[in-house]
Amino acid sequence: MEVAMSHPVSPAPVQAAPNTALVIGVLVFTAFVMMLNETTLAVALPSIMRDFEVSAATAQWLLTGFMLTMAVIMPTTGWMLDRFSARGVFLTALTSFLIGTVVAAVSPTFAVMLGARVLQGAGTAIIMPLLMSVAMKLIEPSRRGTIMGLISVVMAVGPALGPTVAGAVLSMFGWHMIFWVMVPLVAAAGLIGLWKLPEIGERKDTPLDLPSVVLSVLAFGGLIYGLSSVGIILDGGEAATVAMAVLAVGIVGFVLFVLRQRTLVHSGRALLDLTPFTIRNFTLCLAVMFTLFGSMLGMFNLLPIYLQGSLLVTALVAGLALLPGGLLEGLLSPIAGRIFDSVGPRPLIIPGIVLIVASLFGLSTVDETTALWFVIACHIVFSGALAFVLTPLMTTALSSLPDNLYGHGSAILNTSLQLAGAAGTAILIAVYSASVEADHLAGESDAAGIADGASTAFLVAAFISVVAAIISLFVQRAETPAKD
Repeated sequence: MEVAMSHPVSPAPVQAAPNTALVIGVLVFTAFVMMLNETTLAVALPSIMRDFEVSAATAQWLLTGFMLTMAVIMPTTGWMLDRFSARGVFLTALTSFLIGTVVAAVSPTFAVMLGARVLQGAGTAIIMPLLMSVAMKLIEPSRRGTIMGLISVVMAVGPALGPTVAGAVLSMFGWHMIFWVMVPLVAAAGLIGLWKLPEIGERKDTPLDLPSVVLSVLAFGGLIYGLSSVGIILDGGEAATVAMAVLAVGIVGFVLFVLRQRTLVHSGRALLDLTPFTIRNFTLCLAVMFTLFGSMLGMFNLLPIYLQGSLLVTALVAGLALLPGGLLEGLLSPIAGRIFDSVGPRPLIIPGIVLIVASLFGLSTVDETTALWFVIACHIVFSGALAFVLTPLMTTALSSLPDNLYGHGSAILNTSLQLAGAAGTAILIAVYSASVEADHLAGESDAAGIADGASTAFLVAAFISVVAAIISLFVQRAETPAKD
């Protein structure tokens, strides 16, 4: 079943050359605020639980629902970017996020707030592929690395600063203010975007394939939920049965989704064009990013657990300990982009991954007596090295595509990183939990058991990153493909 538009879509009208710096700046700023929002609420969950009188398991759905929404929406963004103007897609994303933010701030019940988080997640899912696609179309190849460096700042620093910003707001106001502070920022960006965002490229009269949408929901929603529930599955019980069933639905849905897209691509009706996977350089870069992103998010989730549970620091200290690395990555990403524009990917990627592997092996040596400065130092090395890896990989991956595939390539990249984050976190948390349980049965102290579990998980992350290092050896500098 397909929903077809009754009127043809003609090429976008010719406009005056856009103010590229302003357009990219508005998109980067909007994406930064949305990505910041992704992690702010975790700090406020205890206050929300008290106000709405819900359990931790229920409150966690404010985070899980956001993540699931992003996973479901992202695969459709390739079709959106083909079918509608950049301005229309931007305003859709911004309106969804803005309405969700206001509703969340005034939510009278938990159910209303959960619905608001779904709207926020939908807006966030759209903005990142849009930002990448617009950047690739407006920026000449010789400067793409620099712009992708700014996008890396959004992806890395936004989520890293979220807990810090939320903590500062909560120390002076209630959790409602976390949402209110975002409203004028996003609204101002929307007004500038409405004024300056240009019509970019030619739009296609691509029908919306409803079976593909349904399969996308089942596939990516099921996979994200199932992977995020690996700990529940390992614990057993009724909840584990439900989680395994959802994961099975996700796997079957994913297979069917891929088969349908392959069938539809020849007629130009695919919801998500998988043609980028036939381009070797794109696939290699994506494989390296997928592996590294999984290790990164798994490590970021484990470090606070280790710091608070084994080194016995406060939540504030744990958050501040991770701040220098996030800030350094934000500082170095644009620099890495400028260097990439001159030397290409491999001189940055290979030494960067070596440092990432080294830092993870360093973290694998921690125990309950490790000095806090050592953990911070390892995290700083990891984050700094990541800046010299993610920017070249993203730029090389998208630059390897013809310009008519930028939207779908961006959608594939962002969806894949969502799956990588869920898978990496699930694997490392499962390794951590199994190790802690074994130490508990052996009579180890809680602090020693948590440290042993964390160090084992970091060791697994290090070996996973070794795989990324090997794949990175085959990444080549992208040759700008001919336009289709």
